[in-house]
Amino acid sequence: MAKTRIGILGYGNLGRGVELACRQNDDMEFAALFTRRGPASVRPLTAGVPVYAADDLAAHRDDVDVLVLCGGSARDLPEQTPACASLFNVVDSFDTHANIPVHFANVDVEAKAAGTVAVVSGGWDPGTFSLARLYAESVLPEGKDYTFWGRGVSQGHSDAIRRVEGVADARQYTVPVRSALEAVRAGEDPELTTRQKHTRECYVVAEEGADKAAIERAIAEMPNYFADYDTTVTFVTQEELDRDHAGIPHGGSVIRSGATGERGESRHVIEYALKLDSNPEFTGSVLVACARAAHRLAREGQTGCKTLFDIPPAYLSPKSAEELRASML
Repeated sequence: MAKTRIGILGYGNLGRGVELACRQNDDMEFAALFTRRGPASVRPLTAGVPVYAADDLAAHRDDVDVLVLCGGSARDLPEQTPACASLFNVVDSFDTHANIPVHFANVDVEAKAAGTVAVVSGGWDPGTFSLARLYAESVLPEGKDYTFWGRGVSQGHSDAIRRVEGVADARQYTVPVRSALEAVRAGEDPELTTRQKHTRECYVVAEEGADKAAIERAIAEMPNYFADYDTTVTFVTQEELDRDHAGIPHGGSVIRSGATGERGESRHVIEYALKLDSNPEFTGSVLVACARAAHRLAREGQTGCKTLFDIPPAYLSPKSAEELRASML
């Protein structure tokens, strides 16, 4: 079978993560890079890959099987994904949980009209964590779900901070409250508010002369990102940020605590956990698997918007159904 030709829109940390994932999958070909920067200023790691201006996407519809969108969820993807789905099969990592239904609907209209497949909210949360929640709830219908993230850098939240007026650069860490995590793992089924499960630590480089009090207030009051959490904002220099916060680790756990038995006397805890050295590299790897699935669905004649809930697990793998039954079942 011919390789899936991958186009990447955006060449930041996530775009490079997608590129590296393509190198690890023999059925993938990194075919084109699209950027909002000057194409001549962008040099991908993979030799020979053409770099085009983002404004020229429409001219390269026939060069790409699946376009992977590597922009931010705050402002980029709500506009980019519907627009690109009118031209290509696409995959994105839209991660503003509260807005996923609206994003899905907007993309679905464009993809169905164009006859393309669009996989949205790939990655690990939403994404593989979403699948873990679905499987666990299906197995233990009487129970409670808990999701803990971190300690790690959130790319989406860091991007949202960088878009605040007066911010030059930023990193945001999500930190689980250890006492809450331990209570859940012990099967105590605590009632936890959003604020009781996580705190958020923000390290911010302010532009010269910026109003730091206004920046701190804008971050702390940002809906869907920080308003529901105990958030600390620490202002640092660019040198300090580069020195102390250069890595992009992350991870977390999805836990379901449930009961079975005639009177609920048997207790069970299901946990799916990740520990990631590089959030964007792992996310990029999930997006490439989603791109494989999107291409397969498109070849079958399917159209419209999809999430990982809608994709058969086997479509994420390069292995045949026979190979999967023999090696993984």
